[in-house]
Amino acid sequence: MRERTRVSRALIERLPNLKLLITAAMWNASVDIRAATERGIQVCGTDDLPTPAAEMALGLMLALARAIPQEDRAIRAGQWQTTLGVGLHGKTLGVIGLGNLGRQMAGYGNILGMKVLAWSQNLTNEAAAASGALRVELDELMARSDVVSIHSKLSDRTRGLLGARELSLMKPTAYLVNTARGPIVDESALVAALAQKQIGGAALDVFDIEPMPADHPFRTLENVVLAPHVGYVTEENYELIYSGALEDIVAFLDGKTVRPLNTLS
Repeated sequence: MRERTRVSRALIERLPNLKLLITAAMWNASVDIRAATERGIQVCGTDDLPTPAAEMALGLMLALARAIPQEDRAIRAGQWQTTLGVGLHGKTLGVIGLGNLGRQMAGYGNILGMKVLAWSQNLTNEAAAASGALRVELDELMARSDVVSIHSKLSDRTRGLLGARELSLMKPTAYLVNTARGPIVDESALVAALAQKQIGGAALDVFDIEPMPADHPFRTLENVVLAPHVGYVTEENYELIYSGALEDIVAFLDGKTVRPLNTLS
């Protein structure tokens, strides 16, 4: 299962025969791990690759900077060279969340010749420097960055991390890239910032509600690039995730656990 499926205490209590729950990857904020543990349900994860989502973030950043989706639509409509792109060399990339994915994105920024800033709640100066980044506070990152890329896990601490106040700190030309989780950003505040041209644009692979509702205002905004949560969707990653799920099942039937996310007494 993925995070779109919420496994709450109420649902768990309606599944008296459930013994094993497997989630793709090793983190899922939608599963009530405590409730599962209390009911004797083993929760296991799978391995997944750190590269696909970071590659997606890089692609979305480039799509924003060079207006690739707009030029694609224009050329299909018979037009030619309708936009003016922005170079990334020498610009500042702000990375929120410097875990596996964030470190890869920081590396891409360095390769492009960008200055890289980083922030996460427990980030040290040394860890940031090891990834070629400078640790700064969140407000400074929002204010200085030309591109802000989000790579944090969704938790109670990160839900709504970027609201209207934080978005107001961004440069009017700055871009926001979110390949992490939709609820990390206040979606209503982001819609308003984009509609009012408060920021330069956004590229989003994740949303509050997935699939995105047909009448969502993001669909009508020209300064946003949209993708249907496909950052993790690669052939190689699917092979790793689903083979891991099968391994979890076989191990469980053999009285063992592989990659447990909880401990049963």
